[in-house]
Amino acid sequence: MSRSAFITGASGFIGRAVAERLRAEGWDVRGVDVEADEPRAVVAGDVTEPGSWQRAAAGADLFVHTAAVVSNAVDAETTWRVNVLGTRRAVEAAHAGAGGRFVHFSSVRAFSDRHYPDGADETWPLRADGNPYVDAKVASEQVVLQAHAAGEIVATIVRPADVYGPGSRPWTILPVAAIKAGSFALPAMGKGVFTPVYVDNLIDAVLLAAIKPEGAGEVFTVSDGRTVTTREFFGFYYRMLDRKGPVVLPTSVALGLTTIGATLARLRGASTERNPTTVRYLARTGGYSIDKAQRVLGYQPRVDLTEGMRRTEDWLRSERLI
Repeated sequence: MSRSAFITGASGFIGRAVAERLRAEGWDVRGVDVEADEPRAVVAGDVTEPGSWQRAAAGADLFVHTAAVVSNAVDAETTWRVNVLGTRRAVEAAHAGAGGRFVHFSSVRAFSDRHYPDGADETWPLRADGNPYVDAKVASEQVVLQAHAAGEIVATIVRPADVYGPGSRPWTILPVAAIKAGSFALPAMGKGVFTPVYVDNLIDAVLLAAIKPEGAGEVFTVSDGRTVTTREFFGFYYRMLDRKGPVVLPTSVALGLTTIGATLARLRGASTERNPTTVRYLARTGGYSIDKAQRVLGYQPRVDLTEGMRRTEDWLRSERLI
């Protein structure tokens, strides 16, 4: 008997990756995104508003909520509406549709970009820090766990680390473009901590979270299981482009330059991801534990960084991005 899934943000990087894996494993997959994609059974809808898209989720055995603003450069109101109110609308759709497991995509950034210990696990308290993206991820988890506690849904929360690979905007497409333009530099002299998770590893964890009874009501942090320096991670892209680097700066210098750049962009009515929030994120000093995902779900990262970057390079070349 075929199992069915409904995905919000179904045309996005993560949503599309989840859909492709589920279809490959025989699931009937449909979803919602800003624009319809009829061949992929994606309807058009705004997740911040009730609508016909919610009815399209009826009866799904699995509801995967990926729709979100993923940016350090979007205002607080927009980020809250999409990432928090949109999560509540997704919960309502899953509840009304009497579906199965609800898997919510959060982020390790719910720990805050600062002030958490190295090896932080799911017992470490979340911390809003004034960054709209961080604060909205904290609040969205509360929405989901509250609905689970009230019996509206059976939920599992996944907190991905730094997702890279084919299609990743923040950790593949944007840095490669910036390196090509000569406008990429790392704070903390390239010694900041980076916590990669290759997209296929993440989808492995999501499917385990979706089907394992032990995952109900739980939160799982997911990464590749190791931390690297930002110099090591982004160095792969420099080598793909045959460029010397990475370029590194003291954090104080990087903060000053990005403050000026973000201010100039704002005066032009624009925004930029090269801002102080991104600098602070790339100057982190700690990573996260995946012990719980390994112990409870049986998650084991299959693709290491070298292999993940090889696959990423193949994709970048196929897309003529390098």
